[in-house]
Amino acid sequence: MVNIKYSFLILTFICCFQQAKAQNFDSYEVYITSDSTQQKMQKIVGLNKFHTYIQEGEWDNYILIDPKKTYQSYLGIGGAITDASAEVFYSLSKSRQKEILKAYYSKEGMNYNLGRISIHSCDFSSESYTYTKENDENLSTFSIEKDKKYRIPLLKEILKVTKGNFTLFASPWSPPAWMKTNNDMLHGGKLKKRNYNTWANYFVKFIQAYEKEDIPIWGMTVQNEPMATQIWESCQFSAKEEADFVKGSLFPALKKNSLEDKKIIIWDHNRNMMVQRATETLDAETQKLVWGVGFHWYEDWTIGKPMYENVKKVQELFPNQNLLFTEGCNAPFDYSKLYNWGLGEKYGSAMINDFNAGTVGWTDWNILLDEKGGPNHVKNYCFAPVHANAKKDEVIYTNAYYYIGHFSKFIAKDAKRIEVSTNNSNLQCTSFLNPNGKIVIIIMNQTDKSLKYKLVLNGREIDLQCIKHSIYSIIL
Repeated sequence: MVNIKYSFLILTFICCFQQAKAQNFDSYEVYITSDSTQQKMQKIVGLNKFHTYIQEGEWDNYILIDPKKTYQSYLGIGGAITDASAEVFYSLSKSRQKEILKAYYSKEGMNYNLGRISIHSCDFSSESYTYTKENDENLSTFSIEKDKKYRIPLLKEILKVTKGNFTLFASPWSPPAWMKTNNDMLHGGKLKKRNYNTWANYFVKFIQAYEKEDIPIWGMTVQNEPMATQIWESCQFSAKEEADFVKGSLFPALKKNSLEDKKIIIWDHNRNMMVQRATETLDAETQKLVWGVGFHWYEDWTIGKPMYENVKKVQELFPNQNLLFTEGCNAPFDYSKLYNWGLGEKYGSAMINDFNAGTVGWTDWNILLDEKGGPNHVKNYCFAPVHANAKKDEVIYTNAYYYIGHFSKFIAKDAKRIEVSTNNSNLQCTSFLNPNGKIVIIIMNQTDKSLKYKLVLNGREIDLQCIKHSIYSIIL
């Protein structure tokens, strides 16, 4: 009995010590990326000290943090390792390859821990291809040999740098042409109902083949952009068809092969339709099989503005489903705009709003592209955070790379988003409590005017400034 009491006292002391340590925010670090100063992830020195909070005039700017109020757990941030990215990577010198791996995936770099790959080809491949021969319904010819040239070697390098702390999910852009109603991998079409089970087994073969290469697949989306008919690889699924495929074919195939732990993600398309889609797809049975809802940001290309409110609505309607941003990029590519500050600001604003709406992870599109915004077999070139020119062995880091890094570098896996609020809509912010007790606050100002503000926590404040067109990471 004495030993039990003694153990309880020790445990209580440790918990109290850790809590006290977590609440001691006298020291803090600030990192800035700014257009006007051209600072890139630069640490600021000579900061003000905390002092007692005194509420002053209504025109003062405040950012208030409440670590006691917590929300979703953080999964990670990363980008897509497309065929295009891998091909460009291996066109560069060994020293440049090492530089890019460190820049993205090391703790000294931006600490990416999330990745997306395509199941066979997508638009950002140099050509269309599949893993089987024509009309091979038994999938006896299934082979990922093509991926072993660029994509798989790059993934193995990433796993080395991250020491295996890397979450990888896969997405199909289209089934093979012979499985589809239009007999074409491009231009939409649908999966023939008689091929539902064959296509589900294709997923299984893919996962097994990659894991045989020691590349773990954490999960998969059912279909990239299932409402789009594109000039590249695409395939349409209605909400009912997607639910039927998950319930009747995909999950049973995974379970039969002891892969039921793999996460299934529906939708994988834009924010504007995600409420309707989730409502129609996630019946009681499907909810039990699905991990979450994936979404993209391209709705603003047609309707004018991002619809962040829809992300929050899905979270409220389906609190047991996870939300994952699965793709976004700036487009069309224009080399003259490579240093445009708006490239980064779009990422910063989207990430703040999506996380505040309940998103657990955020996945950029291509991690690396060439100086033309490709390669891409249908020529719909776009921006990436990093571009390279193989002829010059040159690597260009756009502002987007640094803006994403202000989140990915400092927020740790399993962090909890915490309450943060501001009285000035020009100060965009989000905040997380890391497992080690440190608080991370990301603050962004897209305006042409610098803004002074008071950062308030636990009855104390610091007087700080968010200069025009800048983003800050504050670590307490």
